[in-house]
Amino acid sequence: MDISTLNIWAILVASILAFFVGGLWYSPVLFGKIWMKELGIDESDTEKGNMTKIFGLAFVFILIMTFCMAMFLNDPSIDMAAGAFYGFLAGFGWVALAMAVNSLYEQKSWKYMLINGGYWTVVFTVIGLVLGAWK
Repeated sequence: MDISTLNIWAILVASILAFFVGGLWYSPVLFGKIWMKELGIDESDTEKGNMTKIFGLAFVFILIMTFCMAMFLNDPSIDMAAGAFYGFLAGFGWVALAMAVNSLYEQKSWKYMLINGGYWTVVFTVIGLVLGAWK
């Protein structure tokens, strides 16, 4: 694959969208309260972390994942629908199920697995959609 054919702006925008999906997904509006309950933590526990480090590294990791996905989707025949479909397959078939395997061994709840796996499935679908649409 030729790295020079990648759309850097699409990678950046897809990464930003993925980051914001996480902000909404893990907020009290959607699944944040349930997720924290399943982890056995509360808001005061989350405030103990170095948020600059957590958010900064999370964005860098998402950016790297988006770049890797862009390499897989770096084909002119891949459009928005195909990108979203391949993103879904990567998110659900690889990431969510890999996390579910770990969660089984860690004896985490099904709610925990569905929240985290659902997040990555949605994120990779969005990433694939943006990368497929924006050539």
